[in-house]
Amino acid sequence: MNKMKKQNGFTLIELLVVLVILGLLAGLVGPQVMKYVSGAKSDTARLQLEDISASLDLFYLDIGRYPTSNEGLQALTSQPAGLENWDGPYMKKKTIPDDPWGNAYHYVMPGQHGEFDLYSLGADNAPGGEKDNGDINSWE
Repeated sequence: MNKMKKQNGFTLIELLVVLVILGLLAGLVGPQVMKYVSGAKSDTARLQLEDISASLDLFYLDIGRYPTSNEGLQALTSQPAGLENWDGPYMKKKTIPDDPWGNAYHYVMPGQHGEFDLYSLGADNAPGGEKDNGDINSWE
């Protein structure tokens, strides 16, 4: 008697069909995931700006003024010369974070939009722009 052996596994056609389906799903889902990732970086920058602004307010309560542009945000982590009432560091992590794109936050005192201007220029690190390249600031 001729008994045929039953083979286990997938045929080449079945594997190709699965790969085509996975490719189609990746093409549809991938852009949506990237949209949320870019939005998350902007949200992170806004939260960091709020945290740094709160630390600037604590500095103000101790010293009676905000750090000058020359002192910069480093005045929140290390005592500037001549400030006797400095009771920092004012940041929880004792460092000033970079924005989510790896650039330093910009700080100007006195500011044009308030007592100080604190902002990130976005992914392109240039004024203006849209989406990820858009500016994120503390006054809006």
